[in-house]
Amino acid sequence: MPRPTAAQLAYGSCTVIVSTLALLLLSPTRSGLGITVVALVALGLGLLVALTAPQPKAGATGAGTHGNAGPGGPARVPEQRETVAAGAQVPGQRPRPTA
Repeated sequence: MPRPTAAQLAYGSCTVIVSTLALLLLSPTRSGLGITVVALVALGLGLLVALTAPQPKAGATGAGTHGNAGPGGPARVPEQRETVAAGAQVPGQRPRPTA
């Protein structure tokens, strides 16, 4: 199981705190059992939010570790072209007129 990210921990923690406060303020419970149920529901909501928070993509974290691989995939290498010396005859090309 992968480790949770900082964002997932923050989202889950904030959800637990806010939902606990909201449920305690909105529900007329005064008993220990009711407060326990509210706390368990808030923990469940926090866990749900933390698990459904978006996770980073695998290519985004290790972009520099695999050669030229970047966020868009491996870098394209241009095909190699043959070079021709100046004044050399290229097949299929008309010779230049000399003046």
